[in-house]
Amino acid sequence: MFSKNIIIQAEKLTESTSINLFQQIKFTSLKTPLIEDNILTSYLNKGEKGTPILLLHGFDSSLFEFRRLLPLLSKNHQVFALDLLGFGFTERKLTINYSSENIKIHLQEFWAKMIQKPVILIGASMGGATAIDFTLSYPETVEKLILLDSGGLIKPPIMGKFLLPPLDYLATEFLRNLKVRQSISKTAYFDPHFASEDALQCAALHLECDNWNKALISFTKSGGYRSFSAELDNIKQPTLIIWGENDKILGIQSPKEFQQKIAKSKLIWVKNCGHVPHLECSELTANHILDFTDN
Repeated sequence: MFSKNIIIQAEKLTESTSINLFQQIKFTSLKTPLIEDNILTSYLNKGEKGTPILLLHGFDSSLFEFRRLLPLLSKNHQVFALDLLGFGFTERKLTINYSSENIKIHLQEFWAKMIQKPVILIGASMGGATAIDFTLSYPETVEKLILLDSGGLIKPPIMGKFLLPPLDYLATEFLRNLKVRQSISKTAYFDPHFASEDALQCAALHLECDNWNKALISFTKSGGYRSFSAELDNIKQPTLIIWGENDKILGIQSPKEFQQKIAKSKLIWVKNCGHVPHLECSELTANHILDFTDN
């Protein structure tokens, strides 16, 4: 299911968690109401017991984001990691509008086909906004909600809706530049040593997918995710908010608002950690998650 270029680039992976994850990625042909054709959707499933966990990655990322967290959680739970519509290794059809609404529809169809029971939904960064949107729209599918340095409160810049050629293409080519991605990666971590060559390779593999830039342009022009601030009190599920104390991407104000507005919520700060606790402090993050899910 992978292109030759992706397979060649994957051979550069060096860490065992990265190599193991790549070898376990699966694809399902998913029928949705979005288009007549099925969408070849990439995911990973590990573990068999307990309430299923569903992991949702961040912006311009993939399920590789959970390469360290997933093996730890799968000891106690059946765990799914999904590449959202328009992201990761999931097929990008040119006839689809890659909006947050269509991402939610695709996610619901994946849940209906592959899981079919209430899940513990975990979203990181933009994936947190996806998780919030999904929980508000399909509350019966979510047993508990976990937000990892989550989006969902900050409105996207309005100028993104008006990106015109060639500016839209130039913007994605800027993001394709590995030096740019490495700089972003270093900002995401508290400890810059985590921004290794292997980490860069993990973050760049999906750039080899067909129509990567076109789907990203479509998502940006759709407006991305709005703020869910006014609707957070509608979330009735027990919610765990895990946040790196040194998050330089989203800052440290959002978790306080999440905790204030989501009734059954608990906030845990992770010391000496940036925007990605599931990568930088994976064992500690897994322990917090398992304490929350199993009690």
